[in-house]
Amino acid sequence: MKKRDIMTPVGITLGFVMLMFGILASGGSGGVLSFLQISSILIVIGGLAAAILINFNLDQIKLTRHVMKEAFTKSDTSLPEMIRLFVHLSERARRDGLLALENELEEVEDPFLKKGILLAVDGIEPEVIHDIMHAEIVALEERHHKGRLIIEKAGEYAPAWGMIGTLIGLVLMLNNLQDPATLGPNMAVALLTTFYGTVLANLVFIPMAGKLENKTEEEVFLKQIIIEGVIGVQSGQNPRILEEKLAAFLSNDMKYKTDEKAEGALLGDSIHEA
Repeated sequence: MKKRDIMTPVGITLGFVMLMFGILASGGSGGVLSFLQISSILIVIGGLAAAILINFNLDQIKLTRHVMKEAFTKSDTSLPEMIRLFVHLSERARRDGLLALENELEEVEDPFLKKGILLAVDGIEPEVIHDIMHAEIVALEERHHKGRLIIEKAGEYAPAWGMIGTLIGLVLMLNNLQDPATLGPNMAVALLTTFYGTVLANLVFIPMAGKLENKTEEEVFLKQIIIEGVIGVQSGQNPRILEEKLAAFLSNDMKYKTDEKAEGALLGDSIHEA
């Protein structure tokens, strides 16, 4: 299950607000208006859109909205909870057999985990389960790479189109040196296109692509834990040994918090019994 990730909109908003404050601190309210140049915006946005259309096919472009949406969401999966789930599944499998795990599938939301449990219930060999699930991870990485490729390319193209706009502005300025009234607007086009392209690349596209790459790494990491857990359950591994094995994937902070919760639960049980 996914929920909103406020850090992406907060970061983008903060970047633009800081730029606005910087402009206001330097030139007052008139300084902000001087940074609004329609021709510069058209050159950067239009050129960027044209380059994207040339580089990618229509099906890939249609995925852009969905891919960018992923940068504004995050998974609420908890690794300690995932480990406790595998301990429970291991205990149930050792007590009632692997077929009893089918009754646990209703409470499992993760389709990758559900698929792994079904493979275990079907009696598939651990090596085969590992190969099947690892192949799905490789396919996921490839899909995610293709999905964020448009955003990465946009981060490359935006500054380049800013430079193209700068060249256009300089040519116009040099062709009209005899008319001083045109020097200011043409120079503004020359400078602001580079400004727009650089800001879009370094505040929106490149950070967003980086975040999507981090999300892919986190998802792959989680799926690797799931593979180890499924194979441990399928092979009848001792639940305590399986717990220790999966806990190796946790950071020290997460282990500390997990131990605190476990101690709190144990203390609560002792008070209740008393």
